[in-house]
Amino acid sequence: MSVRISRQHWLALLDELESARRSRSLLTYRSVIERLGLPQPAMVTLTTALEYLAALDRREGRPLRSALVVSQSGTRIPREGFFDCALRLGALEGSPQVTDAVSWHAAEVTRVFEHRYPDHHQE
Repeated sequence: MSVRISRQHWLALLDELESARRSRSLLTYRSVIERLGLPQPAMVTLTTALEYLAALDRREGRPLRSALVVSQSGTRIPREGFFDCALRLGALEGSPQVTDAVSWHAAEVTRVFEHRYPDHHQE
């Protein structure tokens, strides 16, 4: 199954992530889906878009903005697929234990907060 995100939703996703970065806050998957009004299958569309963005960020040597989207469970870390994607992209090495994943994620979020990303409205 091929999943696509509209340009309007893509730009809105980048805006949400930039706003979260500037305010040094995290977003939940659910809140992003609701704010963007993603059509069904919304979670599949969002995770596909976040993985694509992670690949773009990794290719450009930037921290992974997709780290700002987390589960609303008590862990406040992304779902397992995020870590699988980070492993595939070479951003995360080995097979991290939960505590290692939590600390790696916290460090990546800090890096995202401190990084200045290009303005996607000028591309």
